[in-house]
Amino acid sequence: MLAVSAAQAAEVYVYREPGGIRLFTDRQVRDPAYVFISKYGRPTAYTSCKGLSAAGLDARLRSYEDLIYKYAAQQQVEPALVKAVMRVESCFDHRAVSRVGARGLMQLMPGTAADLGVSDSFDPAQNIRGGVTYLRLMLDRFGNDQKLALAAYNAGPGAVTKHQGVPPFKETQAYVEKVRSHYQRYH
Repeated sequence: MLAVSAAQAAEVYVYREPGGIRLFTDRQVRDPAYVFISKYGRPTAYTSCKGLSAAGLDARLRSYEDLIYKYAAQQQVEPALVKAVMRVESCFDHRAVSRVGARGLMQLMPGTAADLGVSDSFDPAQNIRGGVTYLRLMLDRFGNDQKLALAAYNAGPGAVTKHQGVPPFKETQAYVEKVRSHYQRYH
């Protein structure tokens, strides 16, 4: 049996092969003869930040700053806002995977990533480009209202439109405040 730690791969899928042997892989198996058992992934910000010192966090951020400035300038988004979103979404961990499948530094959902031309959400350049582009789209859609754009980034633009403002979801409300707090620190 092959053992792969979650630290070595972003996601590990476990299947039962036709002969009963367990298969551990970093890719989904589309063959119906293989029975899906479970999936393991690297959790997002909470675990990605756990035990990380301020110096460690700053070092992670520094390794992505050139990309942040490049794509922020292209999309006319404040670098401080990009840093704040990235800090809350993944703690600057390019291998982060959420419980719902969002991936990478800016936690792009697979469908959103595909719509934005991101083929590898774990590639920092692609993820940052896609995330900043999506953030720009949300800012444009909601009249450059930072709170609404952040709520849309977290809960989806449909939820913001439906509730005519920040949705009454505790997670989204906390997310908006957390990002805005980090934004002030990076500004």
